[in-house]
Amino acid sequence: MKKLKYYIFPLLFIILLFLVWEVLVPYFHIPNYIVPRFSKVLGALWIQKQLLYNHSLVTLKEAIVGLIISVAIGISCAFSIYFWKNVGRTLYPIIIFSQTIPIIALSPIMVMWFGYTIWSKVAVVVLFCFFPIVISTLDGLNSVDKDLEDVLKALGGNKAQIFFKLHMKSVLPNFLSSFKIAATYSVAGATIGEWLGAEKGLGIYVKRAAGMLQSDSVFAGVLVLSFLGLLLFSIGTLLEKILLKYRRGMKESNYEIQKG
Repeated sequence: MKKLKYYIFPLLFIILLFLVWEVLVPYFHIPNYIVPRFSKVLGALWIQKQLLYNHSLVTLKEAIVGLIISVAIGISCAFSIYFWKNVGRTLYPIIIFSQTIPIIALSPIMVMWFGYTIWSKVAVVVLFCFFPIVISTLDGLNSVDKDLEDVLKALGGNKAQIFFKLHMKSVLPNFLSSFKIAATYSVAGATIGEWLGAEKGLGIYVKRAAGMLQSDSVFAGVLVLSFLGLLLFSIGTLLEKILLKYRRGMKESNYEIQKG
């Protein structure tokens, strides 16, 4: 019952938004090629459901592969910068500089290097996603309590024990927050990569539909892209709930101590 109350108001708001969309478009006589009625968008979703499904699988694959590579690169860079100061002084400015260049300008270069294969799209996703992972993971490492680290060393803790008991607990919340951000960015990165050169994917689907002024298909594609972003974000949220169970355990333990 509590969960139902939690979701009822957002659900009602979304329904109201779509109803307003459906009513206002004909009321203001907005041409269909500019903004279609919501019912027409739903019709396009239903009629082209198989085509949209096939394209969405391609985009989702590109986003997931790029996200996995981004996580591997981001974590590796963050730990390298933290544990090896000389590497940090060299690598950190390069990472910052990479974000000053508009990614949309680098996308054609990715196509030239990798062609129209999946890897040109994956490369664009990595450019979008790895930066927040690096910065958030590094912030988590820098927030480690140095005094507590010294205490653990004095008590005879080895590097592995200190890392998993102290560093990982400090890094994990930051990393998971950045993962949720990167998960939503990954869909945008895959879409941009497809705009610049692809045979399949929701990005090229939307581009072709826009070229033919099929606005209902364009909006249908955008809705599916939004759903993919929400799906990946939800996976990040689920991982966060599973991996951060220790926080709830710590709070319960503290409560019992205070109560006792």
